[in-house]
Amino acid sequence: MFSHVFVGSNDVDASKKFYDAALAALGVPNGKADPMGRVFYRTKTGLFGISKPIDGKAACHANGGTIGFAAESPEAVKAFHDAGVANGGKSIEDPPGWRDNGTVKLYLAYLRDPCGNKICAMHRG
Repeated sequence: MFSHVFVGSNDVDASKKFYDAALAALGVPNGKADPMGRVFYRTKTGLFGISKPIDGKAACHANGGTIGFAAESPEAVKAFHDAGVANGGKSIEDPPGWRDNGTVKLYLAYLRDPCGNKICAMHRG
């Protein structure tokens, strides 16, 4: 459904360190910087990018927004969470674990990246 997702960053190097570690836990190769200083993570299912805002203003997180990354297993979700926290992220909401709303069973972990963007890793049970 999505071709790409970008997050803004005021410190692309700190964001790259965080996402390299967190996304590696999901099997995503390290991001590659382009000549403009943007960092890209490419997989067969889409592209995730980090960039300073094009308008030159400070980056800020989206209130109410979440970016979800697919995970192959609950263990990968937990590894994503732990790697993110160890590299400048902040654990938010409930600890990593199963959520069951009666229709769908999901294993989730939520983080704020170093710039405050809300992200999660999700495994469908």
